[in-house]
Amino acid sequence: MFGFLKKPSAETEAAPEIKGAAPTWRERLKAGLSRTRAQFGGKIKSLFARGKVDDEMLEELEALLLTSDIGIEATEHLLAELKRRAKEHKLESPEAIQQALADALHDLLKPLEAPLNVERHKPFVIMIAGINGAGKTTSIGKLAKYFQTHGKSVLLAAGDTFRAAAREQLMTWGERNGVTVIAQESGDPAAVIFDAIGAAKARGIDIVLADTAGRLPTQLHLMEEIAKVRRVIQKAEPSGPHETLLVLDANIGQNALMQVKAFDKAIHVTGLVVTKLDGTAKGGVLAAIARQCPKPVRFIGVGEGIDDLRPFVARDFVDAMFE
Repeated sequence: MFGFLKKPSAETEAAPEIKGAAPTWRERLKAGLSRTRAQFGGKIKSLFARGKVDDEMLEELEALLLTSDIGIEATEHLLAELKRRAKEHKLESPEAIQQALADALHDLLKPLEAPLNVERHKPFVIMIAGINGAGKTTSIGKLAKYFQTHGKSVLLAAGDTFRAAAREQLMTWGERNGVTVIAQESGDPAAVIFDAIGAAKARGIDIVLADTAGRLPTQLHLMEEIAKVRRVIQKAEPSGPHETLLVLDANIGQNALMQVKAFDKAIHVTGLVVTKLDGTAKGGVLAAIARQCPKPVRFIGVGEGIDDLRPFVARDFVDAMFE
């Protein structure tokens, strides 16, 4: 039996009293990237203090970039760019050298900045995948809130039928946001999502967020199953899924590259959600993704709050790493 959640009560909707002005997104982003900045930005300043781009400095910078999980290809690219800019503009001050590196990193990340356009179809079906523990179900709840804030109606499909906790967690998020959740006790995840799309069409819903069970790229039978979910979505909505988001935990560093490639092969990933950037010193992994397997980074997460998932903006991200 499919379950439809009711609107939450007034008690559920009541928000805790907040004293003082809430921090801006840029402030929260800066706070969220504090570990990466301590590993990266802080050491950069002392490294550039000599005010000269020479072989010794480049060698030390290479080691620093690699330990920040920027990856070999992106590191080589950034070193070459810094060397070129230093020579071309005759950079001789620590501030100018740091700005040149920041600009090179921004230029590398800028192509990943591609806000999600949900106006192309109604309902706009978003399939969401990722390994267990990446923050997939929590991200769905935050995405629901984000889209609601922008005036969109949302329906959630509890397609993770293997983990009861995932279904309950999604239903809790639905209750918090006043969003209908389509779920069933057990069974075929594809059937749940098929039913959710039908319900969204009948109700004139703008966006369907379809959860799927977590799986590792090495679990080939589960990767085939998620490919089946995608095919069933296409039966329910021939033009869908309109977006296939892969949720990545920033803590996994270079393993993110393997995940992007494996899931892309199975379900044609169209965008990324990078979570838990506040808990890692490895925020540089976005540069590795940009260089080796570029996919639009639709959203990044820097905290546990419901509003701590926002569209990726390259300049804000780079500034938070260096400031």
